[in-house]
Amino acid sequence: MILATVFGVSLVLQTSLSGTPRSSAERGEPVLALHQRDAAMLPLLHRATECIVRKVKGDPRFHAELRANDISDLIVDAIPNCEQPVRSLIDTHDRMFGAGSGEVFFTGPYLDILPAAVTRQVTEKPATK
Repeated sequence: MILATVFGVSLVLQTSLSGTPRSSAERGEPVLALHQRDAAMLPLLHRATECIVRKVKGDPRFHAELRANDISDLIVDAIPNCEQPVRSLIDTHDRMFGAGSGEVFFTGPYLDILPAAVTRQVTEKPATK
């Protein structure tokens, strides 16, 4: 069920957010080292994830005892509401790592770890002083 939903979301994102940006090297720009590219991607990863976490927490269906599948459904529903940070993540990945790599990263490694990251963040207790 969730796999089909994620696949559907990836098709919608691919179609609605389509573009074919070229990599830095293809545009004749200096190519950053891998660790520099990874460091540049971190703020975008955090921004996209934070947006999704906020949308999940704000969803009226959210409560702390949700099962993993239910949280995954909330995540899928939150992604379209976070189009700008998700689009920035994908576009920047395309520019730094090559055309098409952003979509592959988003629908692969990023979505693989997103449910655990969101679950951890929505169930964390605020630190007390």
